[in-house]
Amino acid sequence: MNKILIYTCSLLLLIVACKPKEKTVVAQNKQELQDKSQKPMNVLFIAIDDLRPELGCYGAPQVKSPNIDQFAKEAVVFNRAYCNVPVCGASRASLLTSILPTKNRFIDYRAKAQEDVPNAKTLPSLFKEAGYTSISNGKIFHYNKDVQEASWSENPWMPKGGHRVSYDPTTNNVVMKSGNGRVYEAPDVEDSAYPDYKIAQKTIKDLRRFKKSGESFFMACGFFRPHMPFYAPKKYWDMYDRDSIEIADNRYLPENAPSLLRGSGEFKSYSFGDYKPNTEAFHKMMRHGYYACVSYVDQMVGEVLKELETLGLAENTIVVLWGDHGWHLGEHEFWGKHNTLHNALQVPLIVKVPGKAKGQHTEAMVESVDIYPTICNLANIKAPDYIMGKSFTSVLDDPKQSFRKNVYARFKKADAIVRENFTYSLFENGEEMLYNIKQDPKENKNIVADGSNKVVLEAMRAALKTKQELANSYK
Repeated sequence: MNKILIYTCSLLLLIVACKPKEKTVVAQNKQELQDKSQKPMNVLFIAIDDLRPELGCYGAPQVKSPNIDQFAKEAVVFNRAYCNVPVCGASRASLLTSILPTKNRFIDYRAKAQEDVPNAKTLPSLFKEAGYTSISNGKIFHYNKDVQEASWSENPWMPKGGHRVSYDPTTNNVVMKSGNGRVYEAPDVEDSAYPDYKIAQKTIKDLRRFKKSGESFFMACGFFRPHMPFYAPKKYWDMYDRDSIEIADNRYLPENAPSLLRGSGEFKSYSFGDYKPNTEAFHKMMRHGYYACVSYVDQMVGEVLKELETLGLAENTIVVLWGDHGWHLGEHEFWGKHNTLHNALQVPLIVKVPGKAKGQHTEAMVESVDIYPTICNLANIKAPDYIMGKSFTSVLDDPKQSFRKNVYARFKKADAIVRENFTYSLFENGEEMLYNIKQDPKENKNIVADGSNKVVLEAMRAALKTKQELANSYK
C-alpha cells in the first residue's frame, strides 16, 4: 500500500513538474516567432560608378545585363531618377548626407562630406548608431576615409590597385601626362583578375559572416565599372558584335547651345590607341568598351544577389541598386558626365523591399537625396530634421503614383531643374537652356528663346529659385 502511495505521489509530482516546462517551451517559441517578425531589416546598398540607365530593364536592347534585369523583375524600377551632382565624389557625398549641392558645396569629384558638411550625419552612421554592423566594400565615398570613424563599424575595404589595374602589356605603351594608359583592353583573363571581382567576393564573404552571426547589417558595395578605362575580360567584349553596335545619331552640339555648355574632358586623359576621336570607329569602340564593362559588373552584381538569396537573407533585406550619375555615350560628341543635360543627370535606381511592390516600373520623379530618408523610413530609423530628401516609400507601395514635380541638380557653372516634360538650366553668365524632352528627348534644340514657352520658362525659373533657397538653408 505504501509503495502504491509513494508511486502515485511521485507520478503526480512528475506531472506537476512537467506542466510549467511545457508552458515555458510554448512561451519561448512564441517569443522566438515574435523576435523574428520584429527583426530589423538589413540593407544592401549597391553603388555602380558611371552607370547610366543603359540596361536591358531600361529598354536598352543592345546591352546584355541579365542579372540586373532579373533583379528588376523582383523590384521597383525608377524610370525618372536623377542625381543631384553629375560627378562621382560630390554625388556620393550628397546622397549619403541627403544634402543638396550649392556653388560652394559638393562641387566636384574631390568633394568630402567631412569638409563640406562636417556636422551632418551620414546614412551609414545612423545605422551604426542604431546597432547595425555598417560595412563599406569598394567605392562608396569617393575617398573611403571620408567620415570613416562615424560611418563604419570597420575600416572601409578597398582592393589593391584601384580601377586602373591592367593585364594587357600594350595598354601602357603610351602613357599620358595624367598617368593613364590606353582607354580600352580586353585580355583573355578570368573574372577574378580585376578589382570588381574582389569587391563582390569580399561582400559575399561578409554576407556569410552576417548569416552566421545573426547581426543586422548595413552593407554598402561599390563597383568601379563601367567607369573608364574600359578594362574587362575578353569574354565580355566577345558578347558584342562591334559592327552591329548602334552609335549616337546626334553627334553635334544642340541647336542654340549656350557658350558655357561643355562635355567632360576626362576621356581625353587616356590614350585612344589606334582610334581617332569623333570618328565612327571611335564611337563604336567606346560604346563597345562601355557595354563590355556593364556586362562584367552585371555578373558581379548577380553573384552578390545570388548569395543573398542562397543564404536566406533576401527575405529580410532592403536592396538598393544605384548609379552615381548619368553618362554621355557620344551624344553631342560628349563622353562622360560633367554637365546638366539629361544624359548626365538621369541614373538607374532599382529598389527591392520585402513586402512591397515588385516587377513594376514607376514614372515617379525622385532625386538621389531621397534615397537616404527612404531607407531610414523602411528600417524605422529616424532621419535628421535638416535633410533635404523626401522618403518615397509610398511609391514602393504604389508605383503608379507621382512623387516630385521637379528635381534639382547642379554642376559648377550651371543649375538645373527637370520636370515631367522639360529640362532647364541656368548658367552663371545668365545663359539658359530649355528642352522639351517629350518632343525632343535627345535635347537637340534649345528652345529657351521660343516665346511660346514663356509660361513654362517662368515656372522653371521659379522652381529653380525655390530649390536654390532650400539648398542654401543648410548652414
